[in-house]
Amino acid sequence: MDNRLSISLGIVTLQNPIIPASGTFGFGLEAAKLYDIDCLGAISIKGTTVLPRYGNPTPRIAECAEGMLNSVGLQNPGVDKVTEEILPKLREVFHQPIIANISGFSVEDYVQLAEKMSREEQVEIIEVNISCPNVHNGGMAFGTDPKAAGEVTKAVKTVSRKPVFVKLSPNVTDIASIAKACEQAGADGLCLINTLLGMRINLRTRKPVLANRYGGMSGPAIFPLAVRMVNQVASACSLPIIGCGGISTAEDVLEMMMAGASAVEIGAANLVNPYVCRDIVEQLPGLLDQYGINNITDIIGCTTK
Repeated sequence: MDNRLSISLGIVTLQNPIIPASGTFGFGLEAAKLYDIDCLGAISIKGTTVLPRYGNPTPRIAECAEGMLNSVGLQNPGVDKVTEEILPKLREVFHQPIIANISGFSVEDYVQLAEKMSREEQVEIIEVNISCPNVHNGGMAFGTDPKAAGEVTKAVKTVSRKPVFVKLSPNVTDIASIAKACEQAGADGLCLINTLLGMRINLRTRKPVLANRYGGMSGPAIFPLAVRMVNQVASACSLPIIGCGGISTAEDVLEMMMAGASAVEIGAANLVNPYVCRDIVEQLPGLLDQYGINNITDIIGCTTK
């Protein structure tokens, strides 16, 4: 592994900045059958809830130009099965940091999940998905309100034994204000952006393509929006950032890091090419040479104000 690719997310060091994003890489076990996943910087495992979830009704996926919509609905086996069965299996084939993505519908959910996940030796970072609807506040997502985002962050920090990174929703007017609320509440880092809310309509049936009507858009079409939001947050906060949203090439990785990200998560591209994360890791050293970059950390946030 090229030492020029090593980066730090606070107290956690990664051998390179490439992380498969939660939701498109499962728990890494399928990919481990295709290639040696130890080449990755880390893995953000599938979003986990307190209880098992079967997800939304089908169809859950809709294609669109340069991207896709998904409304999977947090399908997962629940935190007990993840910690007792799945994580031990993953540790057999993956020896780099694991990022545990947790999703809740109340502050109490997040606290319970953070407590359980942070007790796991192989988990290095707790990634808090605040795009979920707050059932105690009329269904409004935690991530769309600075006060609610700060409340969740503070509660998770109180119980977590591991660094806490908050994954921000882009479906807001001012993402920097949400980021600052998380920073003030004690977050150790941020991850952005999550998917953008979108819709497709079937012209023949005159009905929504997705059974759940709306879904989260990901893929290359949202990359410029993600770069802009990462840059805004990096200019407003001093926390390390994991940048995500439409990344599909090694060049995208460098651009996102120049915007202010210390590492990146790659999501939808895994569904197009299951080897994309491995390929980007292999391509990065040559790209550093091409652009005269001595160490990948030299470019982090070079465009921030």
